[in-house]
Amino acid sequence: MRILVYLPLLLPLLAPLGARQLSERCEPRLATWLLTVSSLVLGVASTVSLGLLAVTGLTRVPLLAGLGHWSVDTARRDDPTELSVALLAGLLLGGALVMAARTLWRRTRSLVSAALDAACMPARDGLVVVDDPAPDAFALPGLPGRVVVSTGMLRTLDEAEHLILLAHERAHLAAHHYAFVAFAQLGAAANPLLRPLATAVTYTTERWADENAAGATGDRARVARAVGKAALAARDVPGRSRLPGAALGILGRRRSPLAGAGPVPRRVAALLEPPLGRHPGLMVATAAVLLVAAWSSTEAAHDLHRLLETMGVR
Repeated sequence: MRILVYLPLLLPLLAPLGARQLSERCEPRLATWLLTVSSLVLGVASTVSLGLLAVTGLTRVPLLAGLGHWSVDTARRDDPTELSVALLAGLLLGGALVMAARTLWRRTRSLVSAALDAACMPARDGLVVVDDPAPDAFALPGLPGRVVVSTGMLRTLDEAEHLILLAHERAHLAAHHYAFVAFAQLGAAANPLLRPLATAVTYTTERWADENAAGATGDRARVARAVGKAALAARDVPGRSRLPGAALGILGRRRSPLAGAGPVPRRVAALLEPPLGRHPGLMVATAAVLLVAAWSSTEAAHDLHRLLETMGVR
């Protein structure tokens, strides 16, 4: 098999650079889409490449070669892949499939649990107010979804900031941000090198919701103050029992994986600047990387098919 089979395994090394550029320089909605698709495509492509390398190792095992009517001698002569590389790829493939299946199961279970909880919550216009002095707010997906806000958070913010908070959390529900987070994490589960992309998606969905709130209120500075105010109020509150919204990555400020000193100032600074544009250069670069990953995986699969034909598969 040609060197192309290794390209999808090398491209995820670009994930930290891509995550930083897209999250900081591209409009949040587009950045979220590009980051999520990148995590999925690169995760699938790298898993396929591991599978192709692992299969080449199977052709070297005489028992399996006999079952498949393959010529072991031909495999050793025509396939440059070392047996040790094929065995390592098989181990990594097994780990990737286990982690992806585990992540998919956990996310599905969390989503079902969140939907059941949302259905049981009495709400007015989709809003649930819980009697809790700890400042907190999050979106809980369901049919329909709910915005859950604590009395502590309502006391922290003034009336105008209440509207900003509701616009922010409702944007999470309307745009199904939990799905973007879930898909990005699924790709990162298959390939840990893609974790920066999944982390960036959590940030860009928050930025997406911030921009929606700014558009709804028409006051970016006020939204920036509300974001900072809510984050400061919630930062020092000790964690409590894990809720479905936290497991889904949506988006109580205290429970967000990006809540803390880093992302919140970045969100506030972004709101105090003019809205970001689409940045065609980043779009083209991202598309090019994904096309190379897909093309190299396809070509590597074609190479393996031709190798098996040469080895006498009927």
